[in-house]
Amino acid sequence: MKTRLNYGITAALAAMLLGALTNGADAQKKYDPGATDTEIKVGNIMAYSGPASSYASIGKTEAAYFKMVNGQGGINGRKINFISQDDGYSPPKTVEQARKLVESDEVLLLFNPLGTATNSAIQKYMNAKKVPQLFVSSGASRWADPKNFPWTMGWSPSYQSEGRIWASYILKNHPDAKIGMLFQNDDFGKDYVTGLRQGLGDKADKMIVSQVAFETTSPTIDSQIVQIKAANPDIFLNIATPKFAAQAIKRVAELGWKPIQLLVNVSQSVSTVMKPAGFDNAQGIISAAYMKDPNDPQWKDDPTIKEWHAFMDKYYPEGDKGDIYTVYAFGVARTLAHVLAKCGDNLTRDNVMKQATSLDFEVGVYLPGTRIKTSPTDYSPLEQLQMMRFKGERWELFGPIISGEKND
Repeated sequence: MKTRLNYGITAALAAMLLGALTNGADAQKKYDPGATDTEIKVGNIMAYSGPASSYASIGKTEAAYFKMVNGQGGINGRKINFISQDDGYSPPKTVEQARKLVESDEVLLLFNPLGTATNSAIQKYMNAKKVPQLFVSSGASRWADPKNFPWTMGWSPSYQSEGRIWASYILKNHPDAKIGMLFQNDDFGKDYVTGLRQGLGDKADKMIVSQVAFETTSPTIDSQIVQIKAANPDIFLNIATPKFAAQAIKRVAELGWKPIQLLVNVSQSVSTVMKPAGFDNAQGIISAAYMKDPNDPQWKDDPTIKEWHAFMDKYYPEGDKGDIYTVYAFGVARTLAHVLAKCGDNLTRDNVMKQATSLDFEVGVYLPGTRIKTSPTDYSPLEQLQMMRFKGERWELFGPIISGEKND
């Protein structure tokens, strides 16, 4: 009887221990909607149509990147289900698509959604739902506000920071110049104007002689360019997304006007801006960069650019290698993969943000000296740029890496 009793106690203890171990293993895995043992659902909203459709290559490159990741076994054994929706660069449509992705598709997070006005339309919703709106494809300052919007983080260098860099460049090289600006009439354009005025300080009102807005619903910006030229500025600052940036460059040339032209970095693509504008018309235009141009001979032996070329050849062969936004997308997709890998088996939305706000990571396809750095109080992953000038059919970098951080 004693032997049987001891055996029964031993068996019971063994069963309890096995249950505890099993429960402990299960407890280590934490999932929110959009994550399982085999899958991570990642949502995306892109302008595959409409006035910003030249950015469509971003979404297509990201889809190809995650196809590559899945082909290599996924992230910690989980495949990425990348669900990318078109909003036509229309804020009401963005709201519709965000609700679908969160409530119907039940994605774990929204990744790299495009646009300033479009993301502004969903920012409160995403934060109310406590779903990461991660690495927004826009440099608006509002994405770096962890106190009020802890679930939203930007990606690109701040438009205000870039505006201050333009001001620094102008004051150093053309201190007596008169400035004419074309700007998109939304938070995107207004942030650049704010940054420029901050950088120029008390000289702003004297130096800026023309400041003309346009709407993204407009078919052309011809009349705005004529209006700016009439003020006879020495410098023309082109604050526009690719379609309108190309129109502006072309129109300046048609008018026989020859100002110093500065172009914002969101419109530096050779294939979608400079080529449509006409290479002859684009000579000498100055912009600012944080990405390596894979067509620049100085990067021909760069290991990560070689990796990008191999990726494009195998996973996105129809993609245009002259489109810098394929490099942009490669870098931001790599960063998301890094964040998700850091999450391990704790694939909760809270942990996604925890990992995204503790980055110190070099993407490789971005310029030397630029790192992806974040903290719980710093939601600005990229803050540095280098000036470049268009010559022939490509950009040439010059000068040092410059920070556009605000000096208080």
